[in-house]
Amino acid sequence: MKSDLDFLMHANQIDAILATGPGDHNPPMVYLTGGGSLTNADVLKLRGQAPVLFHSDIERDEAARTGLRTVNLASYPLGELMKAANGDFLGSMVLRYQRMFEEAGLSRGRVALYGRMEAGAALAIFSGLQKAMPGLSFVSELGSTVLMQAMATKDEAEVARIRRMGQITTQVVGRVADFLTSQRAKDGVLVQADGQLLTIGEVKKRINLWLAEAGAENPEGTIFAIGYDAAVPHSSGAASDLLRLGQTIIFDIFPCESGGGYFYDFTRTWCLGYAPDEALGLYEDVLHVFQTIKYELQVGAPTRQYMQLACQLFEERGHLTTCSNPQTQEGFVHGLGHGVGLNIHERPMFSQLASEAERLQPGLVMTVEPGLYYPKRQMGVRLEDTIWVRPDGQVETLAEYPLDFVLPIKN
Repeated sequence: MKSDLDFLMHANQIDAILATGPGDHNPPMVYLTGGGSLTNADVLKLRGQAPVLFHSDIERDEAARTGLRTVNLASYPLGELMKAANGDFLGSMVLRYQRMFEEAGLSRGRVALYGRMEAGAALAIFSGLQKAMPGLSFVSELGSTVLMQAMATKDEAEVARIRRMGQITTQVVGRVADFLTSQRAKDGVLVQADGQLLTIGEVKKRINLWLAEAGAENPEGTIFAIGYDAAVPHSSGAASDLLRLGQTIIFDIFPCESGGGYFYDFTRTWCLGYAPDEALGLYEDVLHVFQTIKYELQVGAPTRQYMQLACQLFEERGHLTTCSNPQTQEGFVHGLGHGVGLNIHERPMFSQLASEAERLQPGLVMTVEPGLYYPKRQMGVRLEDTIWVRPDGQVETLAEYPLDFVLPIKN
């Protein structure tokens, strides 16, 4: 949680954090500021101190709404900086950061860099700043960063926002189900009232519209894939594909709050009209693993343990898994789940590669998403809920939704 940030900075020998870039669709900035319409800004947090937001003069009101202590960048006039840097723009940017840091009392130590900045600009600016302030060491963390460790567990306010996104998500999924079941079938495909064949692309347009109407967006896209595409886990689905009866449809939807806030992650698999026996068999196997894993989750257990359990359960039913064959492209071919928050994929990870330190703990919001994929049979099945490990250690699904496999279709 954010309250753990100073402890984590100390444990990882980080003296300060600098997050930069826009206030929207930029998880580190959203996490530290709460989000907002900031075109470009900087947040500097020294260990043991509250964050400070540096903002442009024209966005001073937006900056004030964050509740952070603010510094107007007009305090560092560009004209004066350019003059001091002999007309060199890069030099003026380096000089501005140098003055920001010095006035904050930061001249030595390790500074972790976060946020969004064009890679070339970041390299030039922070290389220049390193030369100007040799007492500082700039750190670009990978993997389990200080912020990612803090963001892994959520407080009540964060969970409430994710829960709300879950409600929006499942409402939209329900609208999609109602829309599909209201169509009629002709020659094995869905046909709209105007006689046009229904396509994946048309369904996705409606998903986007319904999300926007509810105050959400899906910057990462939506997976609505049928047949062969449903058998390739991250195939998003071809817009021109028709909605055919009896083929598995994987509907994986992962929208976020408008402006790039908290995400929700959710998957159901459907067959329209009827389910062939082979598809029903796959579905029952996935449902068995899905329900077993959710029942077995316990605080303190390593996440890797549940990946291994999922593999064991699938292998007992005759399916290949990445535990026994890491290169397999059929059967259970991906991790069991992941954390969810301001990023669609956060800590912890439920995979063979998860470290012993990645364990279930109160405050985690994460997915459970087992699946089976058989490209040659042109069918795939995945089920996914986003769950919260409550402070009392109990596990709660944040948005309930039926597990029906077959959607009835007219005619």
